[in-house]
Amino acid sequence: QVQLVESGGALVQAGDSLRVSCAASGGTFSRYHMGWFRQAPGKERKFIAVISRSGGYTAYGDSVKGRFTISRDNAKNTVYLQLNSLKPEDTAVYYCAAETNSDVISTALRAYDAWGQGTQVTVSS
Repeated sequence: QVQLVESGGALVQAGDSLRVSCAASGGTFSRYHMGWFRQAPGKERKFIAVISRSGGYTAYGDSVKGRFTISRDNAKNTVYLQLNSLKPEDTAVYYCAAETNSDVISTALRAYDAWGQGTQVTVSS
């Protein structure tokens, strides 16, 4: 069973950049499509970005397209999310997740069966 641990969350100002990371252990990382999601207080968890096993395909939610970039390093068992031009509405807990049992690259929460504990990103205005 894969374990995921996020890191890199911080308190930043609007317009700043930040990179959050997710380290995987206990599984075969290169076999998993990986996703990032976020959840703001009182709101549902939402899709942010996904990257295929090889890193050759990525997709983004509309609210972050053009500002955030997902990437992975299979040699380091790590997936990253680069957050640029941050806005106060980006404030949320950011979660990484793995699809361990599917070949389909999904943006749906229900497709992901391994989750990290989350890392807090707070953007002040």
